[in-house]
Amino acid sequence: MSADPNDSQPTTHDSPPEADDVADADSVDREDPAGDRPDDAEALAGEVEALREEVDGLEDEREELNERLLRKAAELENVRRRMDREKKRRHVAGKETVLESMLEVLDDFERSLDAAQDLDVSDDPESAYETLEGGVEMVYRKFQDQLQSLGVEPIEAEGEPFDEQLHEAMMRQPSEDAAPGTVLQEIQRGYTMGDRVLRHSRVVVAAEPSENS
Repeated sequence: MSADPNDSQPTTHDSPPEADDVADADSVDREDPAGDRPDDAEALAGEVEALREEVDGLEDEREELNERLLRKAAELENVRRRMDREKKRRHVAGKETVLESMLEVLDDFERSLDAAQDLDVSDDPESAYETLEGGVEMVYRKFQDQLQSLGVEPIEAEGEPFDEQLHEAMMRQPSEDAAPGTVLQEIQRGYTMGDRVLRHSRVVVAAEPSENS
């Protein structure tokens, strides 16, 4: 007897997942994505709090630096003012020292002028003149001594080679007796104080003799 096809065992198939199961799986995926778990959120919050504390610390440090800079600026300003006052004080003290020494010379000049006025009424004009001349020479030497005590020295000029650092040429004069560039004559004496030139010597400088001389 032949087998009935209708009697054959039906092939079994896996049943499709229920709709509710699919919905639950999707819900789980949406509620718990990667990197958004509670542990990660707490770590992120901790990092934010640490950064906030670091920013607060930097702001405090900035304020402290600003205060220190302001204090240093005020100290520098005070130092500058003290230096200015000291500079003015020394300047005034230096002028006082010079003037005190010059006042003594002025006194001697006044005595010399009194002697000059008495010259016309003197019974011995020649003797009075010699006395006056000696007094003027004494004042001159005293004045030179005072200048020397301040470090002021005259500049050597006549017979010296012309030096533009020390001399000022007022004119050039042909000369057969001096080499060209030699100072022939001093018109006004110059002075130095240490390495500084107070006044250049005004001089006449020798030049090449002319062909017609």
